[in-house]
Amino acid sequence: MTKADNIDYIIAPGLANARLTRVVTSVDQHNKAVEINVVEERPLTIYLNKREIVTAMTIGDHPKYLALGFLRNQGMLSVDETITAVDYDEELETVVVRTAIETDFEDKLKKKTRTSGCAVGTVFGDMMEGLEGLTLAQTPLRTSWLYALADKINRTPSLYLTAGAIHGTVLCEKDRPLVYMEDVGRHNAVDKVAGWMLLENVDGADKILYTTGRLTSEMVIKTAMMGIPILASRSGFTAWGVEIARQVGLTLIGRMRGQRFQCLSGQDRIIWDADIASVNTEDTKHRRKSARPV
Repeated sequence: MTKADNIDYIIAPGLANARLTRVVTSVDQHNKAVEINVVEERPLTIYLNKREIVTAMTIGDHPKYLALGFLRNQGMLSVDETITAVDYDEELETVVVRTAIETDFEDKLKKKTRTSGCAVGTVFGDMMEGLEGLTLAQTPLRTSWLYALADKINRTPSLYLTAGAIHGTVLCEKDRPLVYMEDVGRHNAVDKVAGWMLLENVDGADKILYTTGRLTSEMVIKTAMMGIPILASRSGFTAWGVEIARQVGLTLIGRMRGQRFQCLSGQDRIIWDADIASVNTEDTKHRRKSARPV
């Protein structure tokens, strides 16, 4: 895959954005000076109307999507909320989301749960709030789509391949990746996807969410809140993540490497149409950086 292949995405990793990485000088194991790329971290303070909600550490791209997605996934913005403005001030590093009707979230703000996400995620209020009675679409999932998605995503030029220390989340439809977001925390990356969906009025019922991070309770809850019935990852699971996925009827697939994957929830959606023999094998120690040459 070449950089030109990124045109297949609606949004691809921001390789052209020089603000997202920095070149620093390192000394390697041979006491030799080398220059390497490292990802930037910047604070972004999110306001809902006049109320300060949270300050997130982020790489700094797509701040409006991040703010909208965070508020939506925390239940502070409903799907039918009338958003009157989303204002980003680069100098102050703030995003202000304004709605037609102001809402008081004092009780929710008082109750916080610190999540296991990289760069420290925070979930406000009852983590399970909003999942009661949730019904996810019975969208079919072909194993041929899974293998095609994994192959393309793992070969997509990305900030991870440039600098590491970053997670990716990709919104997909069938075997096509649509929107590829990256950030220092997987929760930020998925919130950016959620914000894009909210602003563009994109339905999640026929979508697949692919993440490079662990399949934790937070990731499962966010995916379900976005109305997406399928969540897949190269990484593993947490027990609570599996329990919640089974509770809400979400198809949860992890440890996707080469021909292998594990489905711990929602296997009734799967159509086993792939010829396993035609899928490229992958060593158990494979990492995205060691994918075949592009």
